[in-house]
Amino acid sequence: MFYADLHIHSKFSRATSKDMNLETIEQWAQIKGIQLMATGDFTHPAWLKEIENKLNDEGNGLFTLKNEYRLDVPVSCKREIFFILSAEISCIYQKNGKLRKIHLVILSPSIKDVLKINHALSRIGNLSSDGRPILGIDAKEVMKMILELSPQSMVIPAHAWTPHFSIFGSQSGFDTLEECFEELSPYVYAIETGLSSDPPMNWRLSRLDRIILVSNSDAHSPAKIGREANIFDTQLSYDAITEAIRTGKGFLGTVEFFPQEGKYHYDGHRACGVRLSPEETIKASYLCPVCGKKLTVGVMHRVEVIADRPAGFIPSHALPYHSIVPLIEVIGEINHSSSNTKKVFTTYMNLISKLGDEYNILLHKKLNDIGALDSQLRDAIERMRSGRVTVEPGYDGEYGKIKIFGNSIEKEQTTLF
Repeated sequence: MFYADLHIHSKFSRATSKDMNLETIEQWAQIKGIQLMATGDFTHPAWLKEIENKLNDEGNGLFTLKNEYRLDVPVSCKREIFFILSAEISCIYQKNGKLRKIHLVILSPSIKDVLKINHALSRIGNLSSDGRPILGIDAKEVMKMILELSPQSMVIPAHAWTPHFSIFGSQSGFDTLEECFEELSPYVYAIETGLSSDPPMNWRLSRLDRIILVSNSDAHSPAKIGREANIFDTQLSYDAITEAIRTGKGFLGTVEFFPQEGKYHYDGHRACGVRLSPEETIKASYLCPVCGKKLTVGVMHRVEVIADRPAGFIPSHALPYHSIVPLIEVIGEINHSSSNTKKVFTTYMNLISKLGDEYNILLHKKLNDIGALDSQLRDAIERMRSGRVTVEPGYDGEYGKIKIFGNSIEKEQTTLF
């Protein structure tokens, strides 16, 4: 069994840390407990050159970092990290009388396939301008092109519910996969749920019953790697991983943000500090009660609009998922300080060195072993694992807040394990 993060960005993407290089990505994958990492951004020529220079081709569709580039990590979390070739494309186009902005994650099996894909895409837009290129082309046509050039590649709609840039987004998306991909819809095997939604929200749509729900970090900085991930029980090879996504065999579930922590869970207007539930938005006629402008409709509201099942519905095919709070945020709350302080980071690395990688601490380590080091941390991990947290939902680009010991505007959440 291993964890996989299949969607990240490189230092060549906009608003991304310059530390997002292959060396640091591998280092933080070990710290987090992720064994399979996306390369991200293979469409960018300079990043692809780094991939070719710094990674070994293992001959099975996966890659490993060359020894001379490896950085130190605590012995407690050392492991071999594999990379899978990935990229994200932003498609902006008109369809059925509406502007569409759809992001797609692409997985590919070889550098040879990537070069063919990049050559075709470079005829449409400038691949050097951004690690996540913006192309004025229909998402269906991108998918058709990629599958014709590289039949083994996989196209996955990214962060499927984000209001502005996704397949089901309230601002520029569609109501169904078929409306977007038409006759190619059967070749969409998975969607990425995104930080602002979790599996139960997606279970409310019967049309997604055949779809595998994947979760990834979409990390723009090393510490964000693994904030969401997938759980596989397969061989570590490209074919085995993509077959698990196609069929569900060997795909065990996901690790999730509490969706309320995502930036678009609730409705709202960030400029006015207005956060509203779907019911409050409807009462306000979708207008900001402060300035009168249109509210950004969040994921929870959007699911409610197009769902055909009630909240709480659990289909027979439902896979387990585990909702987590990042360890550094847990430590910050315990210390009543920002998770960005040097003291919190020092404590974080001390725990990693003694207890193992972050996923091991959050999901697997015996509570008594954690308690032997820090009784408060033990209590926090126990509450997190049982879903006894309180939340302030994110809205209109503003991250929500998850509190393990604090008070909140919502009742405690329940997590399915």
